[in-house]
Amino acid sequence: MSGILWNFVFFILSLGILVAIHEYGHFWVARRCGVKVERFSIGFGKALWKRVGKDGTEYTLAMIPLGGYVKMLDERVDDVPEDMKDRAFNNRPLWQRSAIVAAGPFANFLFAFFVYWLVMIIGVPALKPVIGEVIPQSIAAKAGLEKGMELVGVSGIKTSDWQSVNLQFIAHMGDDEMRLSVKPEANAAFTLDKKLDLASWSFDPESQSALNTLGIVPYTPAVTTVVNEVMEGSAAQESGLMKGDQIIQINGESIENWKSVVDFIRTHPKMLLKISVLRNGTTETLSLLPDAKKEGQIEVGYAGIAPVMEPWPDSYRYTLQYNPITAIPAAMDKTWHMVVLTVEMIKKLFTGDVAVKNLSGPISIAKGAGMTADYGFVYFLGFLALISVNLGIMNLFPLPVLDGGHLLFFGIEALTRRPVSERIQEIGYRVGSAIIVALMAVALFNDFARL
Repeated sequence: MSGILWNFVFFILSLGILVAIHEYGHFWVARRCGVKVERFSIGFGKALWKRVGKDGTEYTLAMIPLGGYVKMLDERVDDVPEDMKDRAFNNRPLWQRSAIVAAGPFANFLFAFFVYWLVMIIGVPALKPVIGEVIPQSIAAKAGLEKGMELVGVSGIKTSDWQSVNLQFIAHMGDDEMRLSVKPEANAAFTLDKKLDLASWSFDPESQSALNTLGIVPYTPAVTTVVNEVMEGSAAQESGLMKGDQIIQINGESIENWKSVVDFIRTHPKMLLKISVLRNGTTETLSLLPDAKKEGQIEVGYAGIAPVMEPWPDSYRYTLQYNPITAIPAAMDKTWHMVVLTVEMIKKLFTGDVAVKNLSGPISIAKGAGMTADYGFVYFLGFLALISVNLGIMNLFPLPVLDGGHLLFFGIEALTRRPVSERIQEIGYRVGSAIIVALMAVALFNDFARL
């Protein structure tokens, strides 16, 4: 399956699941409050499939899979028979209307909790966040971080792997400082506190790593000069290079590490290289003519080989896994931290600490869906939970076209003891729609700029 089609399939699958969860939240609470639900639709436009249930609700799967809706009986929309007026949404008590509207975002948060709980039961292979190198004169170096230290907490949040470290680092964009809890070496029995001065820290999440811009290089096993893989039809295969060959010289210069091999090949596109390899105890000399490929405005050499890496130390690898009981508080904690992180990033988007160009739209979401599905089922589940949290928070924005806008009107109604006038609501819907369209336009522009 091509990359674009793969991404599209999992984008539709992800969106379908999350929209169904969100709308089911509205649907379930509406039914419990005695409101008549006329239609439950996943998608908009022409119906691809529909069925009327025993409850009289029409269940629909529509052509445009970019959302969904629950259509409830409402006197403001249609004429309602006298005997059905008590089942109309607009005639229910304020607390019931508020509960029905809030149920959609709440369902997204509940789904994220369930998915994180499931992920933690299944287990995820993880690596301890041990520092491999600290760049001299960097922010990390000035804070006293050193090679071999293990990052176990960021500003009071436990960080058991590099993913959680990176997320917490990103959450500190625009802050003045960040406090770390570190072990002086992996598996040490005590921790040290380090404070990073972030006054001069800035980075672009689209093209830079938070870790690298702080001066932290994660530990990775040493890369040898032994060939582990030769790609079919590559320049390396044509030269006679084989798996297991140890590269010892290129053009008469001794090779000490794999970086030297990469540098030689990249700087010699379409230029003949004499490579000496150690094969089965004997030295052989081969002629390699690297292929050329474009990287931006420059042309670099490419041979089609990969090296052997030394194994990860067993003490650095583990499986992040819980039993069904202990996974409950862990999943609650994870969901809460993702909610807080998302709210903080949105706030920083408005304050300018996070650039508007970092706003992502459906194309970026599609890429994320396809990429995580490619990694494996558990990673795809984690992606679903993350997007579900974002969807829940987005729908709580106080814009009239979103659930948060309806809750805003209900809040005003609770204070004034009368509903907001239809004229004011109509103006609000138009303004809210314009803002949503503008945000979507920016997000789509950013998506296309990343292609």
